[in-house]
Amino acid sequence: MSDLAIDVTVTPEYRAEESSQAESRFVFSYTVSVHNGSPHSVQLMARYWKITHGSGEHQEVRGKGVVGQQPLIGPGQQFRYTSRAMLQTPVGVMEGVYTLLDTSTQRVFEVSIPTFRLAVPYQLH
Repeated sequence: MSDLAIDVTVTPEYRAEESSQAESRFVFSYTVSVHNGSPHSVQLMARYWKITHGSGEHQEVRGKGVVGQQPLIGPGQQFRYTSRAMLQTPVGVMEGVYTLLDTSTQRVFEVSIPTFRLAVPYQLH
């Protein structure tokens, strides 16, 4: 199976009502869609995120599955979920890797999550 058959897209959104500029707390939600374009079922086993704040400081997050699940994604199916990230600056970026299992071969492989920008509206020119 080609790892390219797994397509990951991310749509971020600023959460103004949960953020506080005075407290340097900028909250973002992000919706991730994982599309399985392969002929085999895959299971999302683990995640790794690198979150980089506008200051250059970064944090890493690792864990099993996503949002408390290790979803099984059938051929041609899509799994979608929404999660949150909190930055200390109004602009930052996230990138990461999912570890997946091809259930037909028991082969474990990784898929990169494209870098995406987290930005308070009107902070970028």
